[in-house]
Amino acid sequence: MSDWPRITDLIGKSGPADVALLGAPMEAGSVTPGRCDLAPGIVRQALRRFSTYSEVTTGDVVDLRIADLGDVDVAGLMPAAGFEPIRSAVEQATAAHDFTILIGGNNAITRPAAHALGVPLNKVGLITLDAHFDMRSTADGPRNGNPVRCLLEDGLPGQNIAQIGLAPFANTLKMYIDALEAGVSIYRLGAVEQRGIGTVISEALSALAHVEHIMVDFDIDVIDRSQCPGAPGARPGGMPVGDFFKAANRLAAEPRVKLVDLTEFDPSLDVSDITALTAGRWVCEILAGYQSRRSS
Repeated sequence: MSDWPRITDLIGKSGPADVALLGAPMEAGSVTPGRCDLAPGIVRQALRRFSTYSEVTTGDVVDLRIADLGDVDVAGLMPAAGFEPIRSAVEQATAAHDFTILIGGNNAITRPAAHALGVPLNKVGLITLDAHFDMRSTADGPRNGNPVRCLLEDGLPGQNIAQIGLAPFANTLKMYIDALEAGVSIYRLGAVEQRGIGTVISEALSALAHVEHIMVDFDIDVIDRSQCPGAPGARPGGMPVGDFFKAANRLAAEPRVKLVDLTEFDPSLDVSDITALTAGRWVCEILAGYQSRRSS
């Protein structure tokens, strides 16, 4: 190990890995066509620029071991065709590792990943940090704009879902009513601004007290667009990036969280590596949160 250990030094260390890193470069079927399929590779490159130590938490993740499992072969596949390859790869990752980080790709990867936690859907909890409900119609099949509706139709109970950061003028009234009627816990962006991200995360976890395993979907478009130019769905006035990092750290520290994903990063839209470095820092915060869980 060098005198300036990097996050990438943790990948492939000898001994059993604690954390699995898996890419799912799905782009086909996106509401806004782009190159989200490039994200897993770009995030891996960005990790070379981060050390293992955090001045904020005065913690070091240098003892963690990460297994990079590569990318699922879904480039060019529509979400319906990519469902089984992603589900199978994530199932293997979560069975063999205590914690799994899945890098998309578009938001369509969330549905197969939620099916891969090794328990029935009625025991799975889903937390989303997203500007959108992801409740578009499923009439034309699964897409990146409807993974939450797809999961509800698959049998995931609405009371097992908490959605955080929903943005103004980014959804429809029908989506809101459908989510409400399904029993989804809804935390609009205004609630985060008023009560603080820590309080909202605690409330969301309490709302999911009845579930066994939790998956967290971090759609990067929840972040304010000026701080995240590489997210095609991001809006001005979105979540401050600092809140996004705090949420990552806090949720990864929760023992029931077994799987997290990062979605909707399009490197072709990025400016000065802002979004790439945001995604890299997100991975670091996830690892720091997970490490705090192990330490306690």
